Amino acid sequence: MDMEFKGKEDIAYFLAFCVEIYKNAHSLSGNEASTVLSGSGALDYLEENYDVIHTQSHHWILADIEEYLSTHKENQQ
Repeated sequence: MDMEFKGKEDIAYFLAFCVEIYKNAHSLSGNEASTVLSGSGALDYLEENYDVIHTQSHHWILADIEEYLSTHKENQQ
């Protein structure tokens, strides 16, 4: 397996993990959570910052997602 594919696969697993922790925290379906995170740009943010964020605890990651969503919502108004 080439390293570029392995890196993309790792990022995909990480994004799925982020959807799961957000889904569980907000009692949403996977589709609902995915829609919120992709529609807000949070998945792009998580992917772009994967190197730093994936090393953190799931509590920290959830807090970071919440902060991103809050900031994004404020910027949209």
